Amino acid sequence: MNYSYPISIDWSTEEIVKVVQFFEAIEKVYHQGVKRNELMDKYRKFKDVVPSIGEEKRIFREFEDVSGFSSYKVVKMMKENSGDILIKL
Repeated sequence: MNYSYPISIDWSTEEIVKVVQFFEAIEKVYHQGVKRNELMDKYRKFKDVVPSIGEEKRIFREFEDVSGFSSYKVVKMMKENSGDILIKL
């Protein structure tokens, strides 16, 4: 994996960590799966940093372009399910 995560220079170190942890969870969904509750927690923290839907879509696109992983598909699957199931693609 030789790519960088989409981050903003305007974010604090703590905010960058939240965004990176969310994208690491997205990668993990594709490799081994992540419990829905864990993923939901990381997504909520991501949304604290990126509350705008438009900005979220832009960042998701940037991440998919460099990594091949669709954050949109993962978040959609997470929202469509309930309970602490394993989310895996």
